[in-house]
Amino acid sequence: MNTLTTSFVRRLRNRDEAAWFELWEIFGPVLRAQLTKWGRGRIGVETVRDLTQETLAALSDSIDRYDPSRGARFSTWLLSIAKHALGDEIDRRMALKRGGGRKPAEFDERFMGRAAAVEADEAYEHNVFRAKVYAAIRRTESEADFMQFQVYRMRVFDDVSGKEVAGQLGVSEPTVSRYLQRTRELLRQRLSEVVATYSFTAEEQAEPERAGLGRRDSGFDDALAEIYHQQSLLILEDEAAASEQY
Repeated sequence: MNTLTTSFVRRLRNRDEAAWFELWEIFGPVLRAQLTKWGRGRIGVETVRDLTQETLAALSDSIDRYDPSRGARFSTWLLSIAKHALGDEIDRRMALKRGGGRKPAEFDERFMGRAAAVEADEAYEHNVFRAKVYAAIRRTESEADFMQFQVYRMRVFDDVSGKEVAGQLGVSEPTVSRYLQRTRELLRQRLSEVVATYSFTAEEQAEPERAGLGRRDSGFDDALAEIYHQQSLLILEDEAAASEQY
């Protein structure tokens, strides 16, 4: 593992609640979407959220024993744990219907090896990657100068022209260009860090390049905006499902 990943693993091993919450915030919506898809209406929103919590807790408890030589990506390892959690829940329900009980199977390192064989569809892999990118955007937003990030948001995510951005914010167009460049560079740095933190393989590390985020021109902004909007939609759907529960 790289230095950023091992540092995050150390935080999880030390029971750092903030580290666990990072996992919940970043990958919770992705896991809930996948569990809902697998559940096919057999499990409700509350159960989906419980299974997401179980999945991330299991990952937190076992991530320091991950063996890179077994070849599992972060995404597929996470998926194997979620599949185990869902399978155990369905088995438990079936046992209750039969009038008996069933002790939940323990998650252990065996699933680490099985993760390499878990089939993750393209939609799930895209969602995991977009979750990393979205996390980098949020981290940048929290660290950047407020005005500079607003310029980037309006210009790139909201597709407002440079002239309109300048007029609405009361700055010059050259200032808009400078703010865009500064925010873009910070985004590149944070994207590199976040992807490195939640990537176990070289293939995962190369995903930003394949998604067009390695470009040095406006193509970076275009690729980032598309990912931002797609992930925002997933998060909105997740929030809507949670609100329906209550």
